[in-house]
Amino acid sequence: MTVLDHAAVSCLDDAAWPDIVRVPAGGYRGRIAKGLFERVVGRLKLHVLLPDGRVLGAGGLTGPVMRLRRPESFYARIGHGGLVGFGEAFMAGDWETDDLAGVLEVFAARVGELIPPSLQRLRDLAVLRHPSSDRQDKKNQKRNIERHYDLSNELFSLFLDQTLTYSSALFDGPGAARPTAAFSDLAEAQHRKIDRLLDGAGVTAGSSVLEIGTGWGELAIRAALRGARVHSITLSVEQCELAIARIAEAGLSDLVTVELCDYRDVTGVYDAVVSVEMLEAVGYPYWAEYFTVLDRRLRSGGKIGLQAITMPHDRMLASRDTFTWIHKYIFPGGLIPSVTAIEQSVFAHTSLQITDRFAFGQHYAETLRLWRERFEADADRVTALGFDGVFRKMWSLYLAYSEAGFACGYLDVHQFVFEKVR
Repeated sequence: MTVLDHAAVSCLDDAAWPDIVRVPAGGYRGRIAKGLFERVVGRLKLHVLLPDGRVLGAGGLTGPVMRLRRPESFYARIGHGGLVGFGEAFMAGDWETDDLAGVLEVFAARVGELIPPSLQRLRDLAVLRHPSSDRQDKKNQKRNIERHYDLSNELFSLFLDQTLTYSSALFDGPGAARPTAAFSDLAEAQHRKIDRLLDGAGVTAGSSVLEIGTGWGELAIRAALRGARVHSITLSVEQCELAIARIAEAGLSDLVTVELCDYRDVTGVYDAVVSVEMLEAVGYPYWAEYFTVLDRRLRSGGKIGLQAITMPHDRMLASRDTFTWIHKYIFPGGLIPSVTAIEQSVFAHTSLQITDRFAFGQHYAETLRLWRERFEADADRVTALGFDGVFRKMWSLYLAYSEAGFACGYLDVHQFVFEKVR
């Protein structure tokens, strides 16, 4: 665990981490945040340890331990930025824990209850709104994609398995139960996930396939090994270059083309369309257009295999306009859909019918655990790539935050199969 003291924070590059270096004024917002936090954790199975030895929380010594190292800074950040400030407080070292996923799971399991009902009506006055630069139109989307996926191919290779697959694996066993896996199981589990999606989309020898969102090329490789011809599109320059190299190394360049292209600009008609965890980056205003594109690019009788992270519909509606820590530091401009939102978009804007839906969210929790443990074990190599201690804490928080969401059931992941019936 990387701990940042006051001296370490003061030496940070203010241009790189302005909201980590600078602590907002606490004032009445800080006092309100303190009162709310103490009220909330008083109902949670959490053990919050204060510098003076006092303990907050209903978990006693059995709950995960969260240590507040700089309470006033912690409360000031929350008062100023809500959950954005909560994440920034961790990045700055205002709070720490030896069980990051465990602490976050306690909060995630009660996320709809953290703000008292009497204050819910004031939510619109307190939450942060998305900046216009994060809007996922054609002008901004490439830059938004690059901010995450073009960080460094070497960085992603440190914690992903040899398939370089950056989406939920499917371990052997039922989809509803959380498996227990070793990192050595991950490549096989990723192939199991990919193969299930390709099977659902009906991809066989001779199929023409459009893939929206290349990743680092593993799905295209698996499809080509079946004898399919694949046109894969991406907006990530680094992913594109490495995917092309991996496809060539596999001897499949005659069957797979990878193109830097916005999904709105793709042409042609295909036997099958596949897209894995791309919808989350499309942005709420563009879901209808995204599904319309999928429909137009699919021949009559063809099938689509779609994998998407989902959240409860009521929470999606409540949070869709809210600017979160994830938006600010990890995935600008995106929104996780609900199953209801996907079904409504497909029904309203396409000729597609949903013929299969499979949920395996607990498998994503396990996938994320394996990624996070490997990332944290390679801290020295992350540093050698030029990423500092704040970045490492930020990335650990992102992976643990995501793991906690799936572990408690707040988040899920689904594979959908759609068929074009006319």
